Amino acid sequence: MTLASQPHPLRVAVLASGRGSNLQALIDAQRAGTLPIEFVLVASDKVHAHALRRAEAVGIPTLALAPKSAPTRAAYDAELFARIAVADPQLIVLAGFMRIIDPAVLEPWAGRIVNIHPSLLPKYPGLHTHRRAIDAGDALHGATVHYVTAELDGGPPIARAEIPIHAGDTPEILAERLLAEEHRLLVAVVALIAAGRIALDGTRVRLDGTALGAPLRLGTDLPVVD
Repeated sequence: MTLASQPHPLRVAVLASGRGSNLQALIDAQRAGTLPIEFVLVASDKVHAHALRRAEAVGIPTLALAPKSAPTRAAYDAELFARIAVADPQLIVLAGFMRIIDPAVLEPWAGRIVNIHPSLLPKYPGLHTHRRAIDAGDALHGATVHYVTAELDGGPPIARAEIPIHAGDTPEILAERLLAEEHRLLVAVVALIAAGRIALDGTRVRLDGTALGAPLRLGTDLPVVD
């Protein structure tokens, strides 16, 4: 399997439900010239999501589609992704998008949609990851970027960032300390995808054509770019 670099900037759509700090990290890297992507859309299920304001501030097209606009969850997901498809993205990034997407809607996007999750997957899929890591007495916490499949936070992992858990950490403190690493991790992974170096082959993630035996690690296998 030979991977070629993109002849043009990678066309990227981002889905976010909240403040959009991971989106901002991508925007900052793209505008600094270190991330060769073109934003074609930022979409949200929350009309007032700050992520939409971040996109509007730099001229990225936006879409706000409230779930109540559709009769069922599946119908909503189908409508949302139909509108995303009009923008013709090559990659969709879920950056704090707080919805479980219908498997039938995901299927056509296999290998073209990634998510960043605030835990060292497969530990702690779902919500409240910082509290769960502290309550379990873990020494390490972190974030994982993975390909999205029908299984909640269960798609093939691409890369992770790790931080220690300190005595006295609260979920809020831990979340804030992790955030900067999330930003670096997401930018690094999207850069690899944009360069044509990372791809999904069935259930295996390949780097430069070679299947990964374990997720890449930020600062070890992945350079930190600020």
